[in-house]
Amino acid sequence: MLMADIIHNILDGVLIAASYLISIPLGIATTLAVMFHEIPQEIGDFAVLLHSGYSKKKALLLNLLTALTAFIGALLVLWINVTIDGIAIILLPIAAGNFLYIATADLIPELHKETKFKKSFLQFIFLLLGVGVMTLLALAEPGHGSVQEETPEAVPEVPLT
Repeated sequence: MLMADIIHNILDGVLIAASYLISIPLGIATTLAVMFHEIPQEIGDFAVLLHSGYSKKKALLLNLLTALTAFIGALLVLWINVTIDGIAIILLPIAAGNFLYIATADLIPELHKETKFKKSFLQFIFLLLGVGVMTLLALAEPGHGSVQEETPEAVPEVPLT
């Protein structure tokens, strides 16, 4: 479990750093999304470690150490960006695809286990709320939804003599 969490957190760092390389608002939105995703996950990881027999202190320390590996992912992206210009445009869809895979392979099947209408309805409402928040964040991104035409730089005229 710890190794999977380390890999997951490194990918979180990759996603966050690549987002900031593209734009500050996208980086902030990504940071918030990852943070809201990580808080319940880390609480769950802590509970699993406790249930596995670790002391509270050791479980907290292991959880902290695995969470810090996000910095490895971020530093890796920054280091690669120095040598490969525009790497964020390549890494961002890969990291985002990874999160979509996790959502479809792990989370959505868990939602299908709920059979009570009220809980299923609440899950659906929160899913729509999440889509709405992501849509608002996307619309807040400067230049979103419009094609930005590049204006050629003015070429100075050279007088013919």
